[in-house]
Amino acid sequence: MAPTGEPSTWKALGELSSLGVAMVAATIIGLGGGYYADRWLGTSPWLTLIGLGFGIAAAFVILFRSAKAAERRLDDDA
Repeated sequence: MAPTGEPSTWKALGELSSLGVAMVAATIIGLGGGYYADRWLGTSPWLTLIGLGFGIAAAFVILFRSAKAAERRLDDDA
């Protein structure tokens, strides 16, 4: 990694922080969607749990896609 203060360091920090925000957002959106579907259909807690599962799965998809993109960038640089 580049020394602190280098532009590439700030870019890497920005990418990592956006990854964290995207993972949390995916989980919250899945949980919220399941919760409101449960309230609408009266199936509590099943759709909340299913929505949470989909949100967590989406967060892992985001994580794996980001890791693959980082791996491709490292291979291109080498």
